[in-house]
Amino acid sequence: MTDNLLLAFGLTLLAGLSTGIGSAIALFAKRTNTRFLAVAMGLSAGVMIYVSFMELLGQATAQLSQHYGERGGAFWTVVAFFTGIVVIAVIDRMLPEPKNPHHAGSVEDLAPENRPNKLLRMGLFTALAIAIHNFPEGMATFAAALADPTLGISIAVAIAIHNIPEGIAVSVPIFYATGSRKQAFWLSFASGLSEPLGAVVGYLLMHRFMGPAVMGWLLASVAGVMVFISLDELLPTAREYDEGHLAIYGLVAGMAVMAASLLLLN
Repeated sequence: MTDNLLLAFGLTLLAGLSTGIGSAIALFAKRTNTRFLAVAMGLSAGVMIYVSFMELLGQATAQLSQHYGERGGAFWTVVAFFTGIVVIAVIDRMLPEPKNPHHAGSVEDLAPENRPNKLLRMGLFTALAIAIHNFPEGMATFAAALADPTLGISIAVAIAIHNIPEGIAVSVPIFYATGSRKQAFWLSFASGLSEPLGAVVGYLLMHRFMGPAVMGWLLASVAGVMVFISLDELLPTAREYDEGHLAIYGLVAGMAVMAASLLLLN
């Protein structure tokens, strides 16, 4: 497991900094390709949901059963799964609704004639909201990659896709407020640093206690976090970007790709 440490940190870093992709789309594209984003959000949700139910919960049960026995392992897997849901739901609830980064942002959302001070404040608050919201996502990506590099890569890609709208949400108002593409890009890019920070904090807090029980709890709670993100954020955002059929097609495609990759790599 220790051998996967650098890979886990690297994947978490790449996933977090993908907000820069959204920022680049917002700053250099004349229009937002909503159909592409709808499919991409659905794809990301499909990967997360499939991995959570088909891999993470099974691995969590196996780990926890080593410590609590077969029946106890199944029980604590369920507890940890819903604990992950509660934690991410509480964090999501604490964010002011207008500042919540998970909405269908686009290049056309804001016009240059809007008040610069208001736009700058909106962009900065959104960046802060993303930093808070993505902190547990960094821990989730790191924990999954530490347990299984193959799963970690898949989850990191899914998280990276889901971070694209966040980059748009930060960079558009800051660009219109300041007129600086460079400043908008770097603030958006930096907002993703909370994910690798979450990985570092999680590792420092838990590495001394790492064992089957702790890893099982982490994997089950990661599954809860990802299922909540998929159902509460990714799919609704995908449906806002375009017709619901594209989101569902992306969802099924994400599940199929994940299933095929697991069959080929395992």
